[in-house]
This record gives sequence, C-alpha cells and structure tokens, in this order.
Amino acid sequence: MFLYRKSQKINLSNNKLIHHKYIRVYRWNPHLQQKPWFSIYPISTKNCGPMLLDALIQIKSLQDSTLTFRRSCREGICGSCSMNIDGTNSLACLKPLSNEGKFITVYPLPHMYVIKDLVVDLTNFYSQYKSIKPWLVNKTNSIKELLQSKKDRMELDGLYECILCACCSASCPSYWWNQETYLGPAILLQAYKWIVDSRDHMTAERLNFLNHKIRLFRCHTIMNCSKTCPKNLNPGKAISNIKQNILHH
Repeated sequence: MFLYRKSQKINLSNNKLIHHKYIRVYRWNPHLQQKPWFSIYPISTKNCGPMLLDALIQIKSLQDSTLTFRRSCREGICGSCSMNIDGTNSLACLKPLSNEGKFITVYPLPHMYVIKDLVVDLTNFYSQYKSIKPWLVNKTNSIKELLQSKKDRMELDGLYECILCACCSASCPSYWWNQETYLGPAILLQAYKWIVDSRDHMTAERLNFLNHKIRLFRCHTIMNCSKTCPKNLNPGKAISNIKQNILHH
C-alpha cells in the first residue's frame, strides 16, 4: 500500500511505518464559519500508550492543541471519554489501538448536540437522570445502617456498574427521535437499580413515574443498548424488568 504526500510516494510497508496508525477525527468549531471537517493525524504506536485515548492525548499535546475531547480517569470508570469509534459507541480509554485497523475514525456520540469536536452536550441526559431521583429514600427516618442480605445485594449486580457514559442511549433509535421525553436505556437502567434496591422505600412512586407511554414504553427492544455497552451491561433487560414490575404492581 502506498500513501502519496506532496508528490512523494511513501511505501507503508516500510519498516519505519509498520507501527504507524492514522486517526481520522471529526472536527467542528462553533466559532469558525465553516462546516464540520476531518483531521487525520499519524501516530506511532511505539511512542504512544496502548489505548485510543492515549493517542488522542498525544495528538493534543504534540500535534494539534485545538483538538477537544473529554477525559478523566483513563480506566473505564468515569465515562467521560465516550465517543463513536469506527462506528461503535465506546470509551476511548478501553479501546486498544492494537485491535483497530491502520485507519481509525472517531466521531462524537451520534444524535447529540455537538459543543466542539468530540464534546457533546449532555445537559438533557443529566436532567433526565435527576428526574428519576437517583438516591436512596428511607421513609422510616432511621439513623441505623440499612443492611442487606447477600441475595438482596446480588440483585444490584449488573446495575451499579453503570458509569453514565451515555454510549447506550446514543445508540438507541428511540432515544434519537424522542430524547426530550423518552428517558433512554442508561437512565432506565439506573431507575431499575433503585426499584430493586431492598433498602429503598419509594418503589411504588418510582414505578408510577415510569409508567408512561413515552418515558418508558417508547422502548422497542432494538437492543442496540446492550450490544454497545462498554461495561457489558444489559440495559434492555433492565427495561424489560421495569415493564414486568409495572404490570404486576
């Protein structure tokens, strides 16, 4: 394979280029009077960390300081670096460069308002999270520690690990078209966590709030959410369980 640059033919099979990759990044700046564009950055995997986030940090540090993206923990815990990588919503800090091709295309999360480059506006997403009252409600006003049996604690497995990265919600067609009303898979999974928590005393109120033709039942079980979750969780199953709880409540 050959790459042409300034009329100079460069053989990509050359030993010096074997460890090179090319990161193709979606760019948009609201302060520039121009349409979105792509920037392509060469990266040497010998001189870069193992993950895509390492490559983006190196690009920002050494090649283009105007490149904008979110990041924090670098360990798949905070959910800040969620983006669309080669067509799949994921976390840049969990995407090994070695598993990707020579050319890697990076977009912001789809169907979200873009603030700049790879940064999207999550204001609505967090407002929806606030609407489910994501905190423990203890109506007894007891000051004692609220204990759980091992069985009750196991009910929370596969739920508490959600880091609110929004990868699942941004992959859901129902959320794309109804995100002002439909809560989306990430928020509904979080809501189910509080419904099944044996220490919470507001189960009935939570189910009544979710019993809505769009807020919950706009889900059509397409299951993109469960396929794309970088933490291997199953929001689709959580949504189905909420529907079952409402029917039997």
